[in-house]
Amino acid sequence: MPASTPNAPAESQEICGIGIDLGGTKIAAGLVSFPSGNILAKEIVPTRPERGGQAVLDDAIAVARNLRRRAGDLGKEVRGIGVGIAELVNLEGEITSEYLIKWCGLPAKQALSQVAPTQFESDARAPAIAESLLGAGKPFVNFIYLTVGTGISYCLMVEGKPYTGAHGHAILVASGILTSECEKCGTVQDQVLEEFAAGPGLVARYNRHADTAVTTGEQVTSAAAAGDPIAQHIVQSAADALGNSVGFLVNILDPQAIVVGGGLGLAGGLYWDRFIHSTRRRIWSEVSRDLPIIPAKLGPDAGLIGAAAIVCK
Repeated sequence: MPASTPNAPAESQEICGIGIDLGGTKIAAGLVSFPSGNILAKEIVPTRPERGGQAVLDDAIAVARNLRRRAGDLGKEVRGIGVGIAELVNLEGEITSEYLIKWCGLPAKQALSQVAPTQFESDARAPAIAESLLGAGKPFVNFIYLTVGTGISYCLMVEGKPYTGAHGHAILVASGILTSECEKCGTVQDQVLEEFAAGPGLVARYNRHADTAVTTGEQVTSAAAAGDPIAQHIVQSAADALGNSVGFLVNILDPQAIVVGGGLGLAGGLYWDRFIHSTRRRIWSEVSRDLPIIPAKLGPDAGLIGAAAIVCK
């Protein structure tokens, strides 16, 4: 009987978990095997949070049950369910906000634990964990993971672990008020970075000025790439605002690298180029100014892979 290769763990050594990436647009869930990070089965359903928290919870439970059954079909045991949710999650793993997903008053963890033991995590930290284990962050001792899509958030990874802060809320890079002064007329404007530079903000700003309405941030960036001057101005100003904030974040945290994910973060083109330029311009230290700013490797699956990793440690 041939000896097993130390660098290639036998299939029996693999651990499986269910990862659920619960955002405002979709519930993406997968049966994930570790340490490989292979996705053995996957389901995606729309979140539709306007239906209320219970309806979203029912859908999450149904998806988890489907994946648990799929694991049985494959002869796999499920270690647990990890949920990366687009809300604040404290150090005890409790959801402490309900900006999108109204679960604070619901026994969500208990209900999901009827399928398998469940842990909650912020959807800003879950993909950062995945990129640290298996993706673009793997070479670095510490790095910032930045999500730019429907929202904007960040996570500082230090030696493979997310820095949570005193209360678990160290993800809010884009929720503060930015004050700017118009160079032409001197008008002072207050704006929230996420509402200005994330996908819905691009859509709202474009639709206020353009003749043709759009529904996604990617449509705005595509219009900019096609030469639309309105779209180009909106994309440039959004990327400048984001780069200014991330540059200051680098000054404070001094990371080895920035890994960028999310739909807009991975879109490339003008948004990406202008964001990198603006970020480097705001970094004070000459050594840090050349730090790697790189796209995430795991794409849209990073959130569910990271959520599953939480219960497969």
